[in-house]
Amino acid sequence: WLGALRFDNLALRSLPLDASEDGGPRVVPGACFSRVRPSPLQNPRLVAMSLPALALLGLEAPAADREAAEAEAALYFSGNRLLAGSEPAAHCYCGHQFGSFAGQLGDGAAMYLGEVLGPRGERWEIQLKGAGLTPFSRQADGRKVLRSSIREFLCSEAMFHLGIPTTRAGTCVTSDSKVVRDIFYDGNPKSERCTVVLRIASTFIRFGSFEIFKPTDEYTGRKGPSVNRNDIRIQMLDYVISTFYPEIQEAYSDNSIQRNAAFFKEVTKRTARLVAEWQCVGFCHGVLNTDNMSIVGLTIDYGPFGFMDRYDPEHICNGSDNTGRYAYNKQPEICKWNLGKLAEALVPELPLEISELILEEEYDAEFEKHYLQKMRKKLGLIQLELEEDSKLVSELLETMHLTGGDFTNIFYLLSSFSVDSDPSKLENFLEKLTNQCASVEELKVAFKPQMDPRQLSMMLMLAQSNPQLFALIGTKANINKELERIEQFSKLQQLTADDLLSRNKRHWKEWLEKYRVRLQKEIESVSDADAWNTDHVKVMNSNNPKYILRNYIAQNAIEAAENGDFSEVRNVLKFLENPFQEAEGFREVREDAEEEEETAPAAACAQETRSRLPYCSKPPLWASELCVT
Repeated sequence: WLGALRFDNLALRSLPLDASEDGGPRVVPGACFSRVRPSPLQNPRLVAMSLPALALLGLEAPAADREAAEAEAALYFSGNRLLAGSEPAAHCYCGHQFGSFAGQLGDGAAMYLGEVLGPRGERWEIQLKGAGLTPFSRQADGRKVLRSSIREFLCSEAMFHLGIPTTRAGTCVTSDSKVVRDIFYDGNPKSERCTVVLRIASTFIRFGSFEIFKPTDEYTGRKGPSVNRNDIRIQMLDYVISTFYPEIQEAYSDNSIQRNAAFFKEVTKRTARLVAEWQCVGFCHGVLNTDNMSIVGLTIDYGPFGFMDRYDPEHICNGSDNTGRYAYNKQPEICKWNLGKLAEALVPELPLEISELILEEEYDAEFEKHYLQKMRKKLGLIQLELEEDSKLVSELLETMHLTGGDFTNIFYLLSSFSVDSDPSKLENFLEKLTNQCASVEELKVAFKPQMDPRQLSMMLMLAQSNPQLFALIGTKANINKELERIEQFSKLQQLTADDLLSRNKRHWKEWLEKYRVRLQKEIESVSDADAWNTDHVKVMNSNNPKYILRNYIAQNAIEAAENGDFSEVRNVLKFLENPFQEAEGFREVREDAEEEEETAPAAACAQETRSRLPYCSKPPLWASELCVT
């Protein structure tokens, strides 16, 4: 069934290709791609496949012999056999990682297979991620493991079904080949299964692709592999704009500076809209380096990402991000910083004074406009656009923060809020809302001090006595955060569950009154209140997901898969394909599971909790201990 794929590898015809046959790690000057060969795996087998993603390529799995179709997918999408027409290559790019220029990076584990023409003539680049060594693998082995591959596979598809621009994932194939990984960098390595994900996108070219021309960086001393090759920069701009922004190429075909300015402006606006979408579903990317930023405005490279559970504007999803550079609330400004680095990489083909002006004029305005438009939909404000709406949104988030509200579930619940001021209805709704707020136990875990008291005391003394040395090993922000944690933790020792509940109810009652007044203005502006209410609920239900890929859901699926059971990965995928509604065919299964959970003996219940929680539940207490690096 894979024989139906039609390849037309435009990128390799349009951009310089490294002719060397040396497959080992090395510097690759004067080229955008290097030819590579996938390394075979032992006994590849399919974990899961996304039929909607594969349909982009014109593929439809034969219903008659599903087993044979899965075996064929495992064989070709593990890299064990090459598809006719594919030309495996690895892409060369550089990047600023955590703010510092890292020099040549490139596809260290991903391989371009080629570009497939879809049923409507559209072009899709397909990649194998985890298929073995490339010239860009550095000290690594070019492999990915089951754990990270399941996360990337599921999240790529989850984001698409949430309506957020993203690369796609067609298949996830694991094997009996093993590699050793030290997951938490704590000296406890373990052997894990090599796994490969088939990734699909219009292109995987990123901001860092244009940084291969960067001369020696004054801070890190590193440089790109293709310094002084402006001819290649021009080739890349011509290829990217004519292929992915044809309307811009057409409008400015006789003026390259104007064309490049229009291109940069469009990339800026797409990036601003993308980040606004992330913020509105509580998605944290985790590693927003310039090499992880798509040139066509897609979410790309799913690593230590996370969907926020309890709302915390300073939430950090990446356990390796010690300074919080890529925290949830920093994402908009970091993406703007990354666009600044792209602007530098386009010089001299786009002068900096032009690109910097575009960035200042367009980015913040586009982000704020798109964010507020999306938040209005999430709150069902479909009739009027009032200046006060921005304040209503920030007060909602502040209330969520104060009460430890679950970001996804609070928004999902709001569609059932009644404008009717009936006290019993309000009390009932407050009960539902406060059930989605953090318990005393959850707050104690969240605010548990992270430093040894002696270490903290030493750091405080050092900050006073030797600020230069302190600056090398710590930051004031980190110390202040730890002091705040200690203060909060101390207060929680005296807080009872009843006190917390009444405090949370008070906060929510205050905000709901403001929300009710705002909804009343909507109703007063329409002639048919019932029709408005139907549309109001419909818009909210199509913008506030019931299901997201929470870390604990991914972890359950990973643990089952590591024990040879792929059914949970496939179940989770089905839910994520219907994020805004109850997934058909699963409602009864979950209800049965919940009833069993209620009647099961306590000991059995404790064992089963990890797999039996409904997918829309706020996370169990054990989930707060999960760390993704």
